[in-house]
Amino acid sequence: MSDALDLTVMDAVHGALRRDLARLDRVTTAADCDPVRVLTTAAGWPLFKRALRAHHASEDDALWPSLRLHLAGRPKDLGLLEVMEAEHAAVAAVIQAIDEVLAVPRGDSLRLGQLTDALARGLAGHLEHEEDMVFPLIRRTLTAQQWAHFSQVHARHISRDAPVLLPWLLDGAGEPTAARLLAQLPATVYAACTTEWLPAYAALDRWGPGITA
Repeated sequence: MSDALDLTVMDAVHGALRRDLARLDRVTTAADCDPVRVLTTAAGWPLFKRALRAHHASEDDALWPSLRLHLAGRPKDLGLLEVMEAEHAAVAAVIQAIDEVLAVPRGDSLRLGQLTDALARGLAGHLEHEEDMVFPLIRRTLTAQQWAHFSQVHARHISRDAPVLLPWLLDGAGEPTAARLLAQLPATVYAACTTEWLPAYAALDRWGPGITA
């Protein structure tokens, strides 16, 4: 067990997801914006989905199993992990419903707005629940080696789309967080990220005109 586990990446991912939920809200409520067109043509929605799936897959593959190793005979804590998995599934179902709306020509903007509201409530609630209940459990329960294993699995999932997901993670991160994340990268990845991937990401139409902050 360790109180010194570095959860910087988890905090950064949660911050980036909340950032994109705010941008989704602006897209779907702007009077001069067609949200169906934006979500089907701009890069922001597929990037958000790829990042979220990578993060949740990492937790499903490596975090929950490591925690379960320590929680035998602790039904309340085991029940919490079941809730986390159920929340993952519920969020995935809303994303699928959104994609079904987007797959229809001239998709229903009202229905899209209702679904993105449901996504914002569900995912924001899940992130808060995880931070309040699971983060302390991680710190109380996991060894440094187990946390390192999860971090490696998380990095592997992110690395599959590193040229876009690393800049996505850094987008809007505070300077100390960004510096800490960049410092963890191998030299070749650091060079590619800072000289190629970040400029390419900045040039993307992520959420349409004016949706940046």
